[in-house]
Amino acid sequence: MDNLIDLRSDTVTRPSKAMLDAMASAVTGDDVYGEDPTVNALENYTAELTKKEKALFVTSGTQGNLTAILAHCGRGDEYIAGHDAHTYKYEGGGAAVFGSVQPQPLPFNSRGEIPLDLVEQAIKPVDHHFASTKLLCLENTKAGKVLALEYLVRAREFTKKTGLGLHLDGARAFNAAVRLNVPISEITKHVDSCSLCLSKGLGAPMGSVLVGNAALIDKARKWRKMLGGGMRQAGIMAAAGLFALKNHVTGLSEDHAKAAHFSKGVRDLKAIKLQDKPQTNMVMLQASEKVLAELKSFLNEHNVLISSERLVFHRDISTESSNYLVKLFEIFDATR
Repeated sequence: MDNLIDLRSDTVTRPSKAMLDAMASAVTGDDVYGEDPTVNALENYTAELTKKEKALFVTSGTQGNLTAILAHCGRGDEYIAGHDAHTYKYEGGGAAVFGSVQPQPLPFNSRGEIPLDLVEQAIKPVDHHFASTKLLCLENTKAGKVLALEYLVRAREFTKKTGLGLHLDGARAFNAAVRLNVPISEITKHVDSCSLCLSKGLGAPMGSVLVGNAALIDKARKWRKMLGGGMRQAGIMAAAGLFALKNHVTGLSEDHAKAAHFSKGVRDLKAIKLQDKPQTNMVMLQASEKVLAELKSFLNEHNVLISSERLVFHRDISTESSNYLVKLFEIFDATR
């Protein structure tokens, strides 16, 4: 195998020739003035897909989540998120830095859910000693696990009852929709806002789209400007996102199949086990730190990159590569 196999993340996907052609032929304007027709088309198409009033093209999933949190919350407010959620752990503390919004982390359960009874206990009373709890942030998928629609229904009912906003970090929500065999709107209809990533399994070079009601998106647009996210002739990048949404969503099932095929091939190894049967495009390994470090080094020698126990399958990994990976893991395991 001469080609590199990169399992670190689905963020490493590269634009296809057809996507590059769409970018090269994109009609552009000044998006800060609202005059880029391709950005407008992407935003309108995503709003229609998700059945939300408006959408906003942003530079990244982090910017999508941050503008959403800042639109939902004010200074001295609080959002609740999972203890290792992307919004809490991997976005540089942006909500606290830019908005003086306090995070309240709570543990995820084994299904990637934040138990709603724990959320209820964590909501601060109305008292000048405490931050005001305003928002619950969920993540779908979480480590490749899909949030059940039934859980989203209960989360929606809970937030209505408690007066909280509900935001979804939907970086891989299209993976969830494909796994559940439902339109993305069956997921987004339960939340007030959702950030959808274009640059992971969908294969665009950059960007996310934040969706929500008109008032919230208008607030988020102003925050995007303040955060330096106002873009001019952004239609070149929006064209890639639009192409991805129209052509690459159903292909996510192939990534899921490659993850399942690989996991089936390595399920009987001795030194490396699987944490769970994969639901989408992620395979989570279970092994000691020593074995994982040795595995990382061994795979690197064979043009395979991993960064942790998480292996992420994507459109740039072929079925042939998946078969090759199984053989490599068998060779490694035989030496333990």
